[in-house]
Amino acid sequence: MDSIVYTVDELAARAGVTVRTVRFYGTRGLLPPPVIGARRVGHYGADHLARLALIEELQRQGMTLAAIERYLEQLPADLSAQDLAIHRALVASWAPDSAESITARELERRAGRALGEEDVERLAAMGVLERTDDPATYRLDASLLRLGVELLDVPIAHETILAARTALLEHARSAAQELSRLFRDEVWNPYRESGEDPDHLTAMKSLSAHMQPMVVQALVTAFQRSLSEELRSAFRSP
Repeated sequence: MDSIVYTVDELAARAGVTVRTVRFYGTRGLLPPPVIGARRVGHYGADHLARLALIEELQRQGMTLAAIERYLEQLPADLSAQDLAIHRALVASWAPDSAESITARELERRAGRALGEEDVERLAAMGVLERTDDPATYRLDASLLRLGVELLDVPIAHETILAARTALLEHARSAAQELSRLFRDEVWNPYRESGEDPDHLTAMKSLSAHMQPMVVQALVTAFQRSLSEELRSAFRSP
């Protein structure tokens, strides 16, 4: 363990979480167990703090605990606190803009129209918003609101929207998994094998920052072309 040692209370305070959260993560296997010292006191190190920060970052991206478990299982067991910090920075650089909380009244104001229950259901099906425990408050992806509102009057069944979104998410996840594998094999692993060379680290961060817009544009362009070709083929006169 690193020379820095924390009690569970100190670790929780440094990470900005509760002691209960730390212990819960430990029972789920997301955090390695502490080293038990004198008087049966658990001692945590910098690697625990860095792993907590990574877990919190993944949660901010909307990942469930089950997904985070699978994510962490794929990481090498011997990652240092520095490795984990770098990994978190790279993950954060790919994070989409976070959703914002919005009241139903503000949602209607920004949508420029009254929204009935069916409208809200359609917006949720398109991924524009999510319901919360408060019926008068939603989590909104503002970047999708304008398009979502325009699509409200398009005569497409609610079930069709759900099916289309499911298909898109499944293929998007498949592409993301393959890109993640490429990044791990071609960027992350060479960095670790380089002995944490500073120049390689700088190049890796630069590549991560520039890959996101490049990949997004490539996916959008490829999808537009593929969809146009499929539609022309599907509706071509016999």
